[in-house]
Amino acid sequence: MTFQNLRSQSGVRQAPEVTASLLTQTFAWMFAGLLVTAGIAAFVSTNPRVIDAVGNMLLPIFFGQLILAIGIQAGIRRLSATAALGLFFVFAATMGFTIGLIVSLYTGQSVATAFLSASAMFGAAAVYGYTTKRSLTSLGGFLFMGMIGLIVASVVNLFLGSNPLGWAIALIGVVIFTVFTAYDVQRVTYGDYVRVTGSVEKASVFGALQLYINFVNIFLFLLRLMGGRN
Repeated sequence: MTFQNLRSQSGVRQAPEVTASLLTQTFAWMFAGLLVTAGIAAFVSTNPRVIDAVGNMLLPIFFGQLILAIGIQAGIRRLSATAALGLFFVFAATMGFTIGLIVSLYTGQSVATAFLSASAMFGAAAVYGYTTKRSLTSLGGFLFMGMIGLIVASVVNLFLGSNPLGWAIALIGVVIFTVFTAYDVQRVTYGDYVRVTGSVEKASVFGALQLYINFVNIFLFLLRLMGGRN
């Protein structure tokens, strides 16, 4: 999980051809990032020695991912589109190690079920964000506060180890990042990310990062709710 760059929308859609091009690029980079993550995760989850190594380095890897994601978002205007894309793929690759470790704890059927469910929820939210006439701008502040609360609760539960609290966090997490998906897709459609980054190319990378984070979080939270442990 990471912070999202929240900025008010203009409420006006871009020209259809610009929107189509931007959405195509955004989802193409997002899916490419997911393929990188999935490939590395599959390698990690089937290699006990790699799992042990990742487990021993999990905390540094996590903070490295957090710094990298925030760095991309904070520095997107100063980075070139190529540099931003390269950093996005580095982030996606490192996520493969942590996700590989996590999915190794669950049965293959659980992972497949959580992935398919996450895909369905993400897809439905993305379609809603693209087609709805309602402005989702007002949700930004609530989503941001909800995400901060989610992070704090997750940290607290690391010490408490409460299963009921863990389930509640997972359920709320699914809701927050599903709504975030609709919110982010609408921001792409309205050209908000073009204004944030200064170019269509960088906007597609920025949007891909946001949507990638949303999908991964939906998947991991669903896996926590639905997964059967090995």
